[in-house]
Amino acid sequence: MTATTAIKRQQEGQDDLCPLNHLLRPLRADARRNRAKVLEAAEEVFASEGLAVPIDEVARRAGVGVGTVYRHFPTKQALFEAIVVARLEALVERGEELFTAEDPGTALFTFISELVDLAVKKKDLSDELARAGVQSEQLVAGVKERLERCFEVLLQRAQASGVVRDDINRTDVTALIMGTCMAANQHGCSESTQRLVGVLCDGFRAHADQDAGPLT
Repeated sequence: MTATTAIKRQQEGQDDLCPLNHLLRPLRADARRNRAKVLEAAEEVFASEGLAVPIDEVARRAGVGVGTVYRHFPTKQALFEAIVVARLEALVERGEELFTAEDPGTALFTFISELVDLAVKKKDLSDELARAGVQSEQLVAGVKERLERCFEVLLQRAQASGVVRDDINRTDVTALIMGTCMAANQHGCSESTQRLVGVLCDGFRAHADQDAGPLT
């Protein structure tokens, strides 16, 4: 699922807890299309030219008037917020799709890999919002529960299949993922990120000597 699809679901009112609900009220079909075009164009522009790009350029890339952009997103910060929430919604949808994967272990590791990749590559907007005083918790309140459920379901399925060790829980997994994201951000290299994720996932795998306890 794409970020554009996710934002459309937000517009339909599926996330009542989202702090952006005042921006995500039901819209006419043409307004929804314009909003999606603005979000898609903004993603591309910010990725290629940086966050300082003026709204006029976003409007030009989207093929809409500047007034249309401001009707949906009164400030650039509002646009940043909408993109971040849409990315998280897309990630959650991806996790839910993996609930029915044939290989539970691969499903969990795939979700972890995609989450870390998103966190590292898309850190720019989160940093910009933090500088503006907007905490991530304010934005993800509506999707946090679903994200936690994704981890819980994927982890339990992987453990039940015998692929992942059974002495870890969701809290352990999320803490280690956060550490991996921090390390990957310092390296700033996709190859390093993939390597770190590989080491992380290997540590989650069940081993014959799992019950031997820590080394002394």
